[in-house]
Amino acid sequence: MSSAILAKPIQRLEGGGAAVVAEDAVAVEEPLEIRFGGRSVAVVMRTPGHDRELAAGFLLTEGIIRGRDDLLDLVRCRGDSGEPSPNLIDAVPAPGVVLDEARLTRHLFTASSCGICGKATLAAIRGIFPPLPPAPPPRRDVIAALPGRLRAAQTAFAATGGLHACAVFDADGNLEGAHEDVGRHNALDKVIGRALLDGRLPLAGRIVLVSGRVSFELMQKSLAAGAGCVAAISAPTSAAVEFAAECGQTLVGFLRPAGGPGSPMRMNVYAGTVAG
Repeated sequence: MSSAILAKPIQRLEGGGAAVVAEDAVAVEEPLEIRFGGRSVAVVMRTPGHDRELAAGFLLTEGIIRGRDDLLDLVRCRGDSGEPSPNLIDAVPAPGVVLDEARLTRHLFTASSCGICGKATLAAIRGIFPPLPPAPPPRRDVIAALPGRLRAAQTAFAATGGLHACAVFDADGNLEGAHEDVGRHNALDKVIGRALLDGRLPLAGRIVLVSGRVSFELMQKSLAAGAGCVAAISAPTSAAVEFAAECGQTLVGFLRPAGGPGSPMRMNVYAGTVAG
């Protein structure tokens, strides 16, 4: 079974029948301590797997690093037993790169559902990443086809029903990367972190798709990666809409069938424009 999934004993109750003893697959949630040059910068509740990507994406989208050249390596730290711990990871900075403690705007511990509550001030976040330059808008037909392609990549969700997903597509709708996690922002950090480690940032001309709602933090992280379009199956928050408009991003919400399965896709464009 995947490290993202754990079988747990349950009692299944249906209607007025007797309880049936069974097993159910649940999404794993464990802490990951992220260090930078040996200094602890955050503890995030995440789904194990792709921790290097998560750490790299987190450091970039929090403004702790500026790009791939700021990182020398990402290594597992040794725990109390002296063995490499699955829940400790240290980012080794490149020579000359030092931690700017003023950028540590999160509290040390963040839950998998945590968002802007962990930030010191909105102004500090808005000042880190500049707005995007004008770019061709994404196409409506491309955006409409993305949810089905994301669902095909959600293997752990299919088993548990308890994980968020995030994916990045090119302008023609080709999948470039997808990850799942109990935290929406973790899933996005994993996608961004993979692109960072592969030297594929910025995500100019790309479309980021998230499986749930869109918060201010998800828009900020997408901006850090240079993604000009964010689409979501669910709703955006007011802060997300305002941030997208200020930063030159296209924000699409409620991307789902207008009626039953197989019906035409509907979407709400909250900021920016969609072509076609």
